[in-house]
Amino acid sequence: MGSLCRRLISTTARHQAPPLNGTAIGPFRVFDRKMKQMQKDRAASIDNGQRSRTVDYLRDEVADRVIERFADIKRDLRDILDLGSGPGHFTKLIESTTYERKVTMMDMSEKTLKRDYANQEFEVPVTHKVGDEEELLENAPRNSFDAVVSCLSLHWVNDLPGALIQIREALKPDGVFIGALLGGDTLFELRTSLQLAETEREGGISPRVSPMTETNDISNLMGRAGFNLLTVDTDEVKIAYPSMWELMEDLRDMGESNAVIGRRQFLHRDTLIAASSIYKEMHGNEDGSVPATFQVIYMIGWKPSPDQPKPLERGSAETNLKDIL
Repeated sequence: MGSLCRRLISTTARHQAPPLNGTAIGPFRVFDRKMKQMQKDRAASIDNGQRSRTVDYLRDEVADRVIERFADIKRDLRDILDLGSGPGHFTKLIESTTYERKVTMMDMSEKTLKRDYANQEFEVPVTHKVGDEEELLENAPRNSFDAVVSCLSLHWVNDLPGALIQIREALKPDGVFIGALLGGDTLFELRTSLQLAETEREGGISPRVSPMTETNDISNLMGRAGFNLLTVDTDEVKIAYPSMWELMEDLRDMGESNAVIGRRQFLHRDTLIAASSIYKEMHGNEDGSVPATFQVIYMIGWKPSPDQPKPLERGSAETNLKDIL
């Protein structure tokens, strides 16, 4: 969509959180995974995938940010899993190295995974595998990857702690997980506009934008999943659209439509018209466009290994800070 403008507007400082010990929590089903697969299949099939390609801008933007973090890791990462890969937004950015490197692309939607199969060219050997993030260990052996990367797919997982534990199990000891998922402030403009319009026109609200993980929860979730040496940081990607209608159309073509269990199947047109007016009135830009904010949470964690650096015991320092200051 040529009229869209894209810019990264803010990045918070990275912060580390101490690892915590914990076990998996039983899954609480919020999302209809079968519906999500159907949405992704449909998005990748319209016009032989062409509609889907025109809305790759968000995932391509985030993949650029993830590859920067990936490139900062100065060690041999030979076996890589691109989890929830889509057609390869991240994998296409991986460069060949002096050592042999191979990538497994895995996605729950076969049509999305193979959308560009006939025309794809990668710098490294790639294997395509259909598999659900919630059932990773049914599709990938334990202790098999040096790195697992997930770029904008884990926000649709019902049991995020369980998925993180499976990712840790799929990693080799001292393997790294690099993830990016949409955070709780994503699409707050759309959410508030729809809620106000529904309250005004229909006397109540229903979930129209899927619930997402808050930034403050990620460190705890990663620690409970057994990762060490955690790093969590956030970006906001703000995109300008001509109106709310183009935003909702692009979300559908991304396969990012609402998949909450128990969602209402339709919204009255007069409610949508009211939401569009509220959106423009409350959040509109001076040029007549409307902004949509995507909060992206990035996380890095390492599978424990005896060779990893460990903090010194309390009181073991040999230098007094008073002597330095």
